[in-house]
Amino acid sequence: MSRFAGLTPLLAPRSIAVLGASSDPTRIGGRPIAYMRAQGFSGGLYPVNPNRAEIQGLKAYPSVADLPETPDVAIVAVPAELAAPAVADLAKRGVKAVVMFTAGFAEMDEAGAAAQDGMVATARAHGMRILGPNCLGVFDARRSYYATFSSSFDSGWPVLGRIGIASQSGAYGTHLYTLARNRGIGASLCVMTGNEGDVTVGECIGWLAENPDVDVIAVYAEGIRESAGLIAAFEAARAARKPIVMQKVGRSDLGTKAAKSHTASIAGDDAVTEAVMAEFGVFRARNSEEMLDIAHTATRKIYPARNTLGVITVSGGAGVLISDVAEGLGLAMPEMPQQAQQRLRELVPFCAPRNPVDATAQVANDVTLVKTFTASMVRDGGYASVLGFFSMTASSNRWPAIREQLNLVKTENPDRLYVLSVIVPPDRRDELEADGWVVHEDPTRAVNAIEAMGRFGAAFAAGPEAAAPSVPLVGLPAGAPSEAEAKRLLASAGITSAPEAACTTPEEAVAAARGFGFPVVMKILSPDIIHKSEIGGVLLDIADADAARSGFALLLQRAKAAAPSARIEGALVAKQLKGGVECILGVHRDPVFGSMAMFGLGGIFVEVLKDVVFRRCPFGPDVAETMIRSIQGAPLLLGARGRSPVDIPALADMLARLSAFAVAAGERLQSIDLNPVFAMPRGAGAFAADAVIEVASSR
Repeated sequence: MSRFAGLTPLLAPRSIAVLGASSDPTRIGGRPIAYMRAQGFSGGLYPVNPNRAEIQGLKAYPSVADLPETPDVAIVAVPAELAAPAVADLAKRGVKAVVMFTAGFAEMDEAGAAAQDGMVATARAHGMRILGPNCLGVFDARRSYYATFSSSFDSGWPVLGRIGIASQSGAYGTHLYTLARNRGIGASLCVMTGNEGDVTVGECIGWLAENPDVDVIAVYAEGIRESAGLIAAFEAARAARKPIVMQKVGRSDLGTKAAKSHTASIAGDDAVTEAVMAEFGVFRARNSEEMLDIAHTATRKIYPARNTLGVITVSGGAGVLISDVAEGLGLAMPEMPQQAQQRLRELVPFCAPRNPVDATAQVANDVTLVKTFTASMVRDGGYASVLGFFSMTASSNRWPAIREQLNLVKTENPDRLYVLSVIVPPDRRDELEADGWVVHEDPTRAVNAIEAMGRFGAAFAAGPEAAAPSVPLVGLPAGAPSEAEAKRLLASAGITSAPEAACTTPEEAVAAARGFGFPVVMKILSPDIIHKSEIGGVLLDIADADAARSGFALLLQRAKAAAPSARIEGALVAKQLKGGVECILGVHRDPVFGSMAMFGLGGIFVEVLKDVVFRRCPFGPDVAETMIRSIQGAPLLLGARGRSPVDIPALADMLARLSAFAVAAGERLQSIDLNPVFAMPRGAGAFAADAVIEVASSR
């Protein structure tokens, strides 16, 4: 049995009990019964209410014990003080799932949270799953299953389709469904998790990934409480080639309040969650409109791994707009082959056949040109995705003939993604959708959705990743190590530092500096002073022996003045590196997803611009290199403006080893900062010039 099959009694039941059932079809305990009777639910439906013999035409039962059979799921719509006894009765009867409408638990206060925990513990002891509490439930129009009290069905029933919605918010989940219904988009299955006392949004995503009636998954999430289920769900969806479009909202300061390092201050849980989404090819939607645009386009199940866009248009202006949007998204629009352009010019001398291919309004005079131009794009241009901009032409009396020509191309080349940007009435839109076209009125939104299909395709086509480097187990000290000790620990994992020596006297400092060769860097050495530069604890360009002696004394003086109680171990003397690009590598322990590695350029890029990328640990050099190349400042590493490219393989190896070190160090590791790391010119390596490791108490 799969990991998520246990949710089937909850999300696809054959029989249902309703505790707190009401004869009033507008009340919370009455709506589920009214909905399922109206839509013809074929299974057993059992109202439970000790004060009624009949409810909405159905026999009512005084208690769970009196039910004629053990239902798969029970809807609980009773006051908060009766919820726990109801769960106990259901567990005793052997019911395997509960949809808990009842509120007044963890969303209220600590006492409510404790009551919720106790209720969930009772359920788990009997193998029962709880959706909620404080949830709006679930509905599946294909099964006429409506375990929900949402009023959204007062204005219409779902459009049957293959999009499944999982939402932590009940009100927003039904908002998304209603938006989809009003646009004619088939989103007929929606699960809303509420407090997530037991069942999480991640598990619901996983169940949708395994559901043969679902092709695309839309998710609304406010925060992730449990990572294992979510990651397993993302993996299941990717393996099943089912795109996930996720609207992640809200930011939390979990795990960052006491953070001291730059990495932890940047790695809020939202950034971490986004990194995990990106790892599995989940598209993060900026708003609900974008979510539905992309989810609807994805129902065509065409995901080009190497996406290219060809555009056929009757408007040169629209072609310019589409080109701008595509370039901004990184969606390739290669030019048509020269021979193909020449053939099209011979047919319409004043056309613009490069790509976008502007066929001009001449297509209204000769509709066969639509097929000729579009077929040339598909055949000669080889574009994976085709966008036709016809605007109001699609509402004209010439459109049926144009539609016929377009469909001929599509029939002859069914493996492409075909999208139209047209303004049409709903009935004509439905005809085009039935033909296999995706219809978007706005061309910008159309291009955005097409680009997303390429992202999904790339994620589905990705091969196995390289293994993380093998590093020995790490024995962390009881407290935060000094910089020198931190570098010794990291060296065990193959993470190289600039040549350096820990010195306890001025003469040792002079000897070390002479050994490395001037100039050198001198830094205060103390496990209690993390940000040394803030107290003047870093001296650059130490050029001779006298400067080394006086520098040693100055560092100790500044340390004692700024941190009188700090433990001072001396000074660290290091070779001063020249000619590299400063980077920052780090690890932050996220309370949900565990150790997360970070990469970015140093200085203003990390402090102000926050041009950084995150990834779950551990990973191999291939993933590390992808991270490095993904930041906006990557051209500075790759040789922009005549610069020498840095040693990318060495930098990627260091980042991969850092990710493996983080896992080997275990849960006591809180953060690592390597800042700066000097990425030297190609072939010259990468070296950590500073290292800070923070650990939790060994107790």
